[in-house]
Amino acid sequence: MTRMPLIAGNWKMFKTVSEAVETAGTLARNLTGRDMEVQVMIAPPFTALSPVSRVLKDTPVALGAQNLFWEKEGAFTGEISGPMLVSAGCRFVIVGHSERRQYFGETDETVNKKLKSALEVALIPVLCIGETESQREAGETFSVLDKQLSDGLKGIKLKDPESWVVAYEPVWAIGTGKTATSAQAQEVHAFIRNWVTKAMGENVGGALRILYGGSVKPDNISELMAMPDVDGALVGGASLDPDIFLEIIRYSRQT
Repeated sequence: MTRMPLIAGNWKMFKTVSEAVETAGTLARNLTGRDMEVQVMIAPPFTALSPVSRVLKDTPVALGAQNLFWEKEGAFTGEISGPMLVSAGCRFVIVGHSERRQYFGETDETVNKKLKSALEVALIPVLCIGETESQREAGETFSVLDKQLSDGLKGIKLKDPESWVVAYEPVWAIGTGKTATSAQAQEVHAFIRNWVTKAMGENVGGALRILYGGSVKPDNISELMAMPDVDGALVGGASLDPDIFLEIIRYSRQT
């Protein structure tokens, strides 16, 4: 089954508005007018979403956000809702990133609420799941992922595989320079696809895009993308430099 690869850049807490606009502009200029064999998305900080959206208009680069709150509006100081993200030009939103879980108390239950909120306003959620180093060493990888999927997707039945994305991000490989081998990534991605297929049917499981996230760089993207169940990447630090990110986009199709 053919799946359009997605290369997504998570800029985390980096870049002022002017820096974000400049980087987005560089990406847009280099990708506009090309035959795109991959879909590209960038997720700047909240402060830069609207101006970056204007830069990306009528270009092949989609805009995403790094998080959202599950209520549409209310007395929730510091939070951002799905409708606000849509109004700022977003098509995607990252949900449940390991750093949100680690530093800000995100749980599978809150991830579930955020997924529902994103889907209600037709944002494409990028559901992040993954195990820590201690969990992998204890042989708990698949049980951890099973719980994250079961609890995160509780009460959610998705028939359109293009309405959401899963990103496998081994926590031990995020920002550490460590990367799962292509075989390790494939093993986990196959588990995720089989889980979704059993839960939601072959049409969803077979067409769902599953990204790898964890110290993705130009020198490892081709090998990762050569795996049958790796459909793209959620790129962190390497997406901050537009030249490096463009290399990753280019090398992602050299499989």
